[in-house]
Amino acid sequence: MRSLPLPLALTARLSPVAVLACAGWALTSGPAAPPAAAGHQPAQNTPAGSAATAPSSTTAAKTYTTAPAPCAGVPAATVTALVPGAKPAGKEIPSTDTDLRRTCSWNALKGYDYRWLDVSYEIGDSDRDAEKEYGQRVAEKSGGGAVPGLGDSAYSVVNLTTEDGQQTREGVVLVRAANAIVVVTYNGSDFETRKAPGTEEINKGAIKAARSAVAALEDGRG
Repeated sequence: MRSLPLPLALTARLSPVAVLACAGWALTSGPAAPPAAAGHQPAQNTPAGSAATAPSSTTAAKTYTTAPAPCAGVPAATVTALVPGAKPAGKEIPSTDTDLRRTCSWNALKGYDYRWLDVSYEIGDSDRDAEKEYGQRVAEKSGGGAVPGLGDSAYSVVNLTTEDGQQTREGVVLVRAANAIVVVTYNGSDFETRKAPGTEEINKGAIKAARSAVAALEDGRG
């Protein structure tokens, strides 16, 4: 079988993946009370026999405290169907904080067909933080649509790129489930025809992987 050169973009993806930085999401806090004027102490008007009410330091419990094992998030049968020739075990990408972010990757070139699948879990400090992050990411990816019945909110988008005459079609699914975000990326190319798989194939594959990944998150309740 004759060998064909890979486009630069796909060659880069087949190289070892760089370490993913994990900064987490910053905790939000209310504004600090203004300092009292020098030499002046505020009067205490607490009624006799009653205790002063102190501000509550209790924060809402997080649904998810740690990211689950990402390579276990997609069943072996699904990996085999979406990424023919890939090892079902996948490869976890190193992270600076595995409690907050974990990613697994599968990729394979079978004959002339190339497929790549990523599944990433990101844990936020609160539902509000995750909702804000989810909204920002959706806004950055136009042309997609909502995915009903997946997490609290879900969105999918598929794009086609061409480099050196080689097409690649990539689908991304973003899901928010409570204070967690699940990101699935699925793409493919055919190096013989230099065409990309159809939009429906990539979109359905990405959503299928996302449903499995979210189910694994919910079952684990990290």
